[in-house]
Order: sequence, then structure tokens, then C-alpha cells
Amino acid sequence: MKLKKCKMKLLLTSSGLETPKLRKEFVSLLGKKVSESRILVIHTAQTIQLMSYINDVGVELKKAGISNDNITYLNLYTEKFSYNLRNYDAIYVCGGNTYHILDRIIKIGLFELIKKFVKDGGLYVGVSAGSILVGKRIEIAGWGIEGDPNDINLRNLNGFNFTNIAIYTHYKPSLKKEVNEFKQKVDYPVETLEDGKAIVIKNEKGTITKKI
Repeated sequence: MKLKKCKMKLLLTSSGLETPKLRKEFVSLLGKKVSESRILVIHTAQTIQLMSYINDVGVELKKAGISNDNITYLNLYTEKFSYNLRNYDAIYVCGGNTYHILDRIIKIGLFELIKKFVKDGGLYVGVSAGSILVGKRIEIAGWGIEGDPNDINLRNLNGFNFTNIAIYTHYKPSLKKEVNEFKQKVDYPVETLEDGKAIVIKNEKGTITKKI
């Protein structure tokens, strides 16, 4: 019997679920009653200012219909990983320094678990760095005047490889030149993503289903 390939479900944003249109897409991709859906929010916030962004994530999820009781927060720096991803319908990977986030995901043993979660049909929501991580490599995270510093000297720059597309988040027209320069350096496709926009991937090949 031929096994049926499972469609990946990726909602890759630059700045989160900040618009009604993106929240509607999020609910559609969940594929079940939003009131019953459980979300794991993964972040690295360590300051009061950064925690305010994580609070905003909770507000956006509640606007989408997720109850407080169904949102779990995992700080990659301060908590031991003790969650079963099968208990969640979506994982929401926040922004921050892409190198730091990838390093912590690897070190606490989440990397392969997240890959399996997505391959098994769980919804992956990325914000900024969280969206960059889905590609084969994360070099684009450090590119240009607004790039993340690799101040931990992370050498393994392999992403989850859900897609071969590199995503340049927080794009604006003034950055067009440096994005084009990056495109000339690599042998894989690059997509720009403005704040308030998202890329949806809903197939087993990792190709873009639509941009919204």
C-alpha cells in the first residue's frame, strides 16, 4: 500500500498575526475548532521590553479565538523542555536573534522534534527569525545592515529544511539593493516578506502556496 504524503502547513510571517487576514489564515490552517486548539509559543525573551512582544503574541492568538488556557509559553533560555509536541496543534516560533534561537533549539533537543511535528501535519507559525529557520540555511539572517549578529559564533547554520527558499523578513524597498546582492551569492531562491504579510506553504514539496 502506498503511503500518503502529508502536507506541511507553514504560516511564515514577518511580524506575527497582527492583521485580521493573517489571523483568519491561521485559523483555517489549524484544521479544527479554534476553541479546542492548543498552541506552543517558543521564544527567547529575557528582558521586560522583549517580554512585551511575547504578551502581544498572546493578544493576537486570543483575537484569533485561542483561549489563555490553551496557550503554553516555552522560553528557550530559562525553561527545561518537557513538553510533548503531539499535545499541540500549532507551534509558534517567535522572532529574535536567529542564531541564538537555532542554537537553543538544537541544544535543548527540539530540532528533530519540530521537524517531526511539521512532517506529521502540525502547523508551524514563524515570526521573523522563526520564518527564516524553515529554510535549508539561515545565512540570510545575518545579511545586510539590519542582519542579526552571529555573536555566539554558531557554525551549524542548517535550518529545518522544510523549503529551499530563504526568507528575508522585515523587507522594505530601501533594502532592495542588499537583497539583490544576497541573491547573487546563493544558489537557492530568496523571497522578501514585508511586515504585515505572510507566506503560506501547504504541500509536501515546500513550495509557496500563496503570499498574503
